[in-house]
Amino acid sequence: MNILNKQKILKDLPKERVNLDIYNTIDSTNEECKRIELKKDFHIIISEHQTRGRGRLGKTWSSPSSGNIYMSIYSKETMNIAPLSLIVGLICANVINSMIKTKEVGLKWPNDIILAKKKIGGILIEKEVMGTNINNIVGIGINLNQPEKEEWWGDLSSFKVSSMRNELINGILKSYIHFCDNGIESWEKKWHELCVHMNLNIKIRHNEKIIETGIFDGINADGSLKLKLSNNKIINYEHGEISIEGIY
Repeated sequence: MNILNKQKILKDLPKERVNLDIYNTIDSTNEECKRIELKKDFHIIISEHQTRGRGRLGKTWSSPSSGNIYMSIYSKETMNIAPLSLIVGLICANVINSMIKTKEVGLKWPNDIILAKKKIGGILIEKEVMGTNINNIVGIGINLNQPEKEEWWGDLSSFKVSSMRNELINGILKSYIHFCDNGIESWEKKWHELCVHMNLNIKIRHNEKIIETGIFDGINADGSLKLKLSNNKIINYEHGEISIEGIY
């Protein structure tokens, strides 16, 4: 197993701006961010296991296996207006693809990382109001090797990236800090290029019920999806879940 290594994770990062805590077991890396004081620009929490890992909409994020990535990035609200969950998904997919030298890893709106039509990762964004300040908590879970999986889960085990876990985390952190400082040019175009369901029929779900169907027509600058109805009318959805035939 590739042990989490603080020196490798922080390589070439601005250490005067970053704090890093590594745990063997924790309830939730996002919850730990809520318990600590942000003393530098970024505080990173990483754990081998989570006992109460969470995904969007209150769902559980299974975190029993060591060797995966369970981490949170705690920072002040960025001045960039780009939607954070989509940006972080884009960052993670790009870093993974660069590492495995492929473009097989894609994105499903709004926050899922996909490989071979299976979910291999997810993003959970939470915001903390601290007086007049707003802080971002960016939770990232990526399955490098998940022995016990639901039928819709996948992992990166076929690419043998477990030995490069520290380098993968380092790449994500570098890209995230660069985004916070500089933004990402043409991010919508880049997100569309990695989207696994462009121009496909999708179902919009809310509270486990299908409320609309249509063709996924891309995203807007605020991260909302564009749905093309049967009469060619375009409507926007800011929140919710989508399901696509053949993609978990």
